[in-house]
Amino acid sequence: MKAIGLYRYLPIQDPESLIDIEVDTPTPGGRDLLVRVKAISVNPVDTKVRAPKAQEEKTPKILGWDVAGVVEQVGPDCHLFKAGDEVYYAGSMTRPGADSQFHLVDEYIVGHKPKSLNFAEAAALPLTALTAWEALFDRLEINHNPANNSNKSILIIGAAGGVGSIATQLASMAGLNVIGTASRTETIDWAKDHGARHTINHHKPFAEQLKALNLETVDYIFCLNATDKHWDQMVEIIAPQGKICSIVETHQPINLSALQQKSATFVWEFMFTRSMFQTSDMIEQHKILDALAELINQQKIKTTLTETLTPITAANLRTAHAKLESGSTIGKVVLENFD
Repeated sequence: MKAIGLYRYLPIQDPESLIDIEVDTPTPGGRDLLVRVKAISVNPVDTKVRAPKAQEEKTPKILGWDVAGVVEQVGPDCHLFKAGDEVYYAGSMTRPGADSQFHLVDEYIVGHKPKSLNFAEAAALPLTALTAWEALFDRLEINHNPANNSNKSILIIGAAGGVGSIATQLASMAGLNVIGTASRTETIDWAKDHGARHTINHHKPFAEQLKALNLETVDYIFCLNATDKHWDQMVEIIAPQGKICSIVETHQPINLSALQQKSATFVWEFMFTRSMFQTSDMIEQHKILDALAELINQQKIKTTLTETLTPITAANLRTAHAKLESGSTIGKVVLENFD
């Protein structure tokens, strides 16, 4: 089968950074589904894994953690899906990625593709939607019922990116006063169109901008950009007994003791935790993706697709990686259809 992979970790401008390859088509066993890949999306995790380093691979490393496709075969222990089902999912970091014509995935982390979306629109969603859902409802423990959140607020740092574009929608649907950070006209408009009631500029002090919105503090913070850079400001504006969640690793130590007097919580969200550690609640990702599909079919949540490249080739995937590495993308870039 056709696939895209790498042997060396190189700058994306190097044509050898991602190359077209041929590999054997895998066979599903256990709870695995063999999925015929129709569309894939690119996330920061792809560029981080592919980032230049001295390491070399003896067998090709295949990336890709956002998929929409059709079940081709099922393993003997599968009970959630059958051949012919249309699916979407984000996969696992501990297995080969999905930048290939066929892909093996544990059915416990797969959802039924939203019927109202095409494959490209669906492929834009799984990783970012799972991250946003888990962060808001599992890590920050926000109640789904809007009636319980009428006086509560959340600041989403990086509201126009892939995860932010879903988080603003989910938080707004949960009844929170959503403030997103954005600094350009197009990102401000995007954030507001996806559920942010207000926006502030992440290049300027948060506290004084919140005061202009008649807010001294916020109940929740979801950090999607530069945790260590924004740490002191997050400490300043989080409410007593508030909660902060981040998905961005730190590059220098942060002072957790600064949260002590506020009895505030700091928690990480890593979407791959359940699949990486085979947690007892791994099937929750299947349930979340199905719940999201229902919300999408009801037009309560919309896809964050902004650009589609076709076909799925190494050259187009390098283009998508370069766009993401530019730091200026809004929403998601998707690749569709192998030649």
